[in-house]
Amino acid sequence: MNKKLKTKSWFKKLVVATVLLGVGTSVMTHAQKPMPTIAQVDLAKYLGVWYEIARKPMYYQNQCARNVQAVYTLNVNGNISVENSCVNMDGHLEQAQGEAYVVNAPHNSKLRVSFLPESLRWLPVGRGDYWILKLDANYHTVLVGEPKRKYLWILSREPHLSEDVVQEYIKYAQSLGYNTNDLIRTLQTEKNN
Repeated sequence: MNKKLKTKSWFKKLVVATVLLGVGTSVMTHAQKPMPTIAQVDLAKYLGVWYEIARKPMYYQNQCARNVQAVYTLNVNGNISVENSCVNMDGHLEQAQGEAYVVNAPHNSKLRVSFLPESLRWLPVGRGDYWILKLDANYHTVLVGEPKRKYLWILSREPHLSEDVVQEYIKYAQSLGYNTNDLIRTLQTEKNN
């Protein structure tokens, strides 16, 4: 009888170890898949105003209550000026100035962004990946993410986007391995305060 208990105990441990190994291998395999970006981005068409439609939670945006947008313009040095803004919980406008640069020219689908003060942007820290994962032909809607699949944004040229298009972009993000259960829908109103 003692031998049967040892066998059952050993068998249970083997099953648990196999399941854990399978889950771990699955997670590691998925995490190691490269993140695809679109083939080519025309930066001149990409510049301008983008309204946030949805995003995954991000520490730097916790204070944003509504009217989140980004404005991209070309700097004299060839990099992209980034001006992010939102209205916070108290109704005040919050702004962040940054700079992005392309890391996969001539494809232009992978950028690195820094919001450090301009005098510190030369430091090799404080930069985030900004990868263009899906972009419609008219440069109206874009899915932006990064290779660790922690951050994600759906942006549009208009403050509101049809639910069908939003769902299309969410499904595409899921196909890339993003968990979208925590996606935050952004409130866009007429006023900026």
